[in-house]
Amino acid sequence: MLTGTEVKSLRHGRANVAEAFAGRKDSLTPEIWLYNAYIPEYQSKTPFSHETRRPRKLLMHKREIRRLLAAVARDGMTLVPMSLYFNDRGMAKIQIGLAKGKNKVDKRQSIKERDWNRQKQRLMRDKG
Repeated sequence: MLTGTEVKSLRHGRANVAEAFAGRKDSLTPEIWLYNAYIPEYQSKTPFSHETRRPRKLLMHKREIRRLLAAVARDGMTLVPMSLYFNDRGMAKIQIGLAKGKNKVDKRQSIKERDWNRQKQRLMRDKG
């Protein structure tokens, strides 16, 4: 759930959900929370403000929550936000998806590609 200043800040398009993830707050309640999403403070002179990286509760149907939490528990997947938008009624929505982490081989390949790209950039910079 969002506060008023968070919605105003979102309308200015200054949010960042690239490092965010969603998950369960505790094992007792069937709720999904969004963690580490950055919504900057609204630029006004009001004393009411919000924490920029506070956990935010996502409003979903119970059957959706159960299905997502079962997939996370069963397959070891992670809930990640894919996009943040306003619907036609002006309500802030976040699209979340199930993601599977990389295995060691994939990580090594990504590191090799990144190192090779850096080397190419250095060669081009030094040569030209």
